[in-house]
This record gives sequence, C-alpha cells and structure tokens, in this order.
Amino acid sequence: MWNEFKQFAMKGNVIDLAVGVIIGGAFGKIVSSLVADIIMPLIGLILGLGHVDFTDLTLGKLKYGQFIQTVVDFFIIAFSIFLFVKFLNRFKKKEEVIEEVKVDRTEELLTEIRDLLKEDKNILRKNETS
Repeated sequence: MWNEFKQFAMKGNVIDLAVGVIIGGAFGKIVSSLVADIIMPLIGLILGLGHVDFTDLTLGKLKYGQFIQTVVDFFIIAFSIFLFVKFLNRFKKKEEVIEEVKVDRTEELLTEIRDLLKEDKNILRKNETS
C-alpha cells in the first residue's frame, strides 16, 4: 500500500497539480490585491464616487453589499485570469508551430533518404544484371 501511494504521489501529474495549487493561491492574492487596491479605486475615480466599496450596504441584518462586492471581485478576478491564460497560450502556440515546422522538415528529409536508398538499390540491381 505504501509503495502504491509513493508511486501515485511521485507521478508528474500529482506534483504538477500541487505546484499549480500553490502558484494559484499566490496568484489569487496578487489578483485580489489588484482588484482591491488598483481596479476598484480606479472605478471609483472614473465614476466620481471616490472609494468604491459595496460591503457597507445592508438591509437590516442582510448584508447584500458584501455579496455584490464578492460578485464584482469574482468577475474582475475571472477576467484577469482569462487574460493571463490567453497571454500564456499565445506563447504556447508559437512553440507548437516551431515544433510542427521541425516535424515537417524531418519528414521531408526522411522521404529524401528513402528515395535515395531506393535509387541506390535500383542502381545495384542494374549493375548486378549487367
């Protein structure tokens, strides 16, 4: 049982997932700070409201302002992550294109080698029959 667990824990996918969770947590803090410290104050300046914070809005004991603030934060964070992933995918596509070019050239070279070998065999057969 211990060996099975060790094999599972040491697989690349599990380690990649762990790294992703840790980096995701750190990135989440960065994006939360971006929302709270930069984007929301800018929205307040643009709208002429000063500091925008919906958390103080209440209706008796119902804190609907906190919910509104959380929804606004979510959309800003989700959009920020979308832009970040889109930016990363742009680099990934460039790498894939480079790899495809290498593969295409390799296939060309292999085809040329095959054709040359066929020609050599044909030349050898002609020489043997002469």
